[in-house]
Amino acid sequence: MTKKLVFLGMGGTIAGTAASAADNVGYRAAQVGVDQLLQAIPTLGTALGCHELVSEQVAQVDSKDMAFTHWKALALRVCHHLAQADVSGLVITHGTDTIEETAFFLSQVVPTALLASKAVVLACAMRPASSMSPDGPRNVLDAVALACTEGAKGVMVVCAGTIHTAQHVQKIHPYRLDAFDSGDAGPIGYVEEGVVRLTYPWPKTEDVRRPITLEKMAQAAWPRVEIVTSYVGASGAIVRALCSAPQGSEGPLRGLVVAGTGNGTIHADLDVALREAQAMGVKVVRSTRCAWGQIVPPSVLGDGFSHFEGLSPVKARIALILELLA
Repeated sequence: MTKKLVFLGMGGTIAGTAASAADNVGYRAAQVGVDQLLQAIPTLGTALGCHELVSEQVAQVDSKDMAFTHWKALALRVCHHLAQADVSGLVITHGTDTIEETAFFLSQVVPTALLASKAVVLACAMRPASSMSPDGPRNVLDAVALACTEGAKGVMVVCAGTIHTAQHVQKIHPYRLDAFDSGDAGPIGYVEEGVVRLTYPWPKTEDVRRPITLEKMAQAAWPRVEIVTSYVGASGAIVRALCSAPQGSEGPLRGLVVAGTGNGTIHADLDVALREAQAMGVKVVRSTRCAWGQIVPPSVLGDGFSHFEGLSPVKARIALILELLA
């Protein structure tokens, strides 16, 4: 049986174009279809080896504009393809701005059984496809090498030859090609001349935090969860405004993630407003605005605000959304 490697296109800078090949910032994202994108990589066939290429355009969006509807569609297509016996793995082309959120979301909602022996690899680019020296083709080739590696499993992001897990990956630079980091956990490995070198074992696919059926995820109205940040002079005004805002199509506020200073500490005035919100039935979760490390107990335990160990504010928001959905 011929094995297949499935490519799912989501748009992003990797599919972007600019008027000039010298312009790496003034481009429009999500202009090139995934088929055209793959056809422009001359050594892709060699990298695929005996795998048959299957491609599908799931969305064509600048990842800063990613929406829940895109996530729902992507999750359903990922699960569909992973369930096929002749599919070895998946490569998703995606924008860099929210790739860490999409990767974490998929790691939480795709059933464990589907990730136990297959990899879902998200590839991206910091330069558009029209650049005189685009980084997208190399990142796609590295993603192919990773997805086809014996034993590869779980959801990962590869960029500039570095492999990150969905749990730890974070965009840390707005311009350079090596724009991602995994904090003090470090990357899981590297792709060197088409060969994967692991520094840690493959991601633990059994660590799905908030189990939820795909049917419920696709049909339910997703709860509105917002993020607020603590800083010098932070007041409770924004929290009170969010709680009292007229209900639109997004529905009432259901949750708040606070990006605290240091070890998750919160300005006193903001803290008061958050407790008012919690008394109104809004779930409040604490995180830290620090790029590295995670909240260390017992300093914040027992004060009424829970936290998701080691998750950045944006990933804590996803975890809270899925918890409220479930």
